[in-house]
Amino acid sequence: MHFLQDRGFIHPVPSEITPRTAYLSRRQLMQAALAAAGSAALPAWAQPQALAALPGARSSLAGALTMDKLTPLADATSYNNFYEFGTDKADPAAKAHTLKTRPWTVQIEGEVRKPGTWDIDALLKLAPMEERVYRLRCVEGWSMVIPWVGYSLAELIKRVEPTGNAKFVQFVTLADPAQMPGLRGGSLEWPYVEGLRMDEALHPLTLLAFGMYGQVLPNQNGAPVRAVLPWKYGFKSGKSIVRIRFVEKQPKTSWETAIASEYGFYSNVNPKVDHPRWSQATERRIGEDGLFARKRPTLMFNGYEPQVGQLYAGMDLKRFY
Repeated sequence: MHFLQDRGFIHPVPSEITPRTAYLSRRQLMQAALAAAGSAALPAWAQPQALAALPGARSSLAGALTMDKLTPLADATSYNNFYEFGTDKADPAAKAHTLKTRPWTVQIEGEVRKPGTWDIDALLKLAPMEERVYRLRCVEGWSMVIPWVGYSLAELIKRVEPTGNAKFVQFVTLADPAQMPGLRGGSLEWPYVEGLRMDEALHPLTLLAFGMYGQVLPNQNGAPVRAVLPWKYGFKSGKSIVRIRFVEKQPKTSWETAIASEYGFYSNVNPKVDHPRWSQATERRIGEDGLFARKRPTLMFNGYEPQVGQLYAGMDLKRFY
């Protein structure tokens, strides 16, 4: 694979990312060979992942449900961006079995009256779980529709009581080379860091997710806890979160640090603002299928403009991309 390089950052060219049809064929051939050898010989990652049920009441929040057809579970769990496990779309499913999600804690820091450490099981009980069917749009030009299980991040924010100095929220992902082989590849500076403006973090659609498809999150999808922001490109939704900081100044995100000319802080889905190297006007919905399937038009704010458009009233969305 060839790569573009900017300031020492190795960035995969989207046209050279493994096509979905190719990786599925490769995976099917691998599975057939493994089956022929007998299930006892299957490596750990190839075994079906036993996931606990995590049901949620169907959300009544405006914008929390879409009539779009769900992405098949097999696609949503095998076609992922999670560079801590590798840059190939199949890497997370193949390698994330090394991630240990218990014990797990999330540290709350910074401009809050109640900083501290939250155990994952305490977070699970913090608020009633909801199922929310969100579109997910990737900056590379593909999209999915996933039924997430969790609750609004605002529920946690209210508990920790931010001070008046808290203007932004920063999310930090686990960075453990022993569990995450992709950290040794140097594709980004680690740990992975993302951030939101406080009003974005408090928006009801901003989800703290613990599950999908009625089960706990698979490792490759960001277990045991991640953020989901349906109106922003997927990389804004930090996975496997271990630290949440409340800060006064806009935090520098991982992709801004790597290549600021291509990845801005806001990263709202906007078909009118192209990525410097490709258009964002259309998208390919995973599961609808085939390499030559017709693309669909990308919607402003990924279709969530009625719910979130007011957050950016008066802003130049080409400048604040």
